[in-house]
Amino acid sequence: QVQLVESGGGLVQPGGSLRLSCAASGSILGINAMGWYRQARGKQRELVAAMSSGGSTNYADSVKGRFTISRDNAKNAVYLQMSSLKPEDTAVYYCNADVRYLRGSYVFRNDYWGQGTQVTVSS
Repeated sequence: QVQLVESGGGLVQPGGSLRLSCAASGSILGINAMGWYRQARGKQRELVAAMSSGGSTNYADSVKGRFTISRDNAKNAVYLQMSSLKPEDTAVYYCNADVRYLRGSYVFRNDYWGQGTQVTVSS
C-alpha cells in the first residue's frame, strides 16, 4: 500500500509565503511524475505544478513566477514553495504521484493522492 502525506498548509496574509511538503511511503519501486493540484470551494480541481522524474516542470499560468516545485527522489518527496500569495490561491492543495510499486512478485503502477491540506490567503 502506498500513502502520500502532506504538510505545510495554513493561514497566510496576502503577499506571504508557504511551503508545502508531501512524502510517499510504502513498497515503492519508483515514482514518475509528482505534482500538486488544488480545489477551491465550488470549483474543479486544477493542476498547480508537476515535475517528472527527470526534472521537467509544468506550471499553471496563474502561479508561474510565484510558485516553485521541487523533488527529493531519495525521499520520495515533493515540495511546493509558494510566494506572493493571493486570496485567489485559497484552496485545498492535494499532492499527486504516479507510483510503481511491488506487490508480491508483481510490479503495479497507480496514481495516488494525498489527503489534502488547506491553504487560506486572507488579511
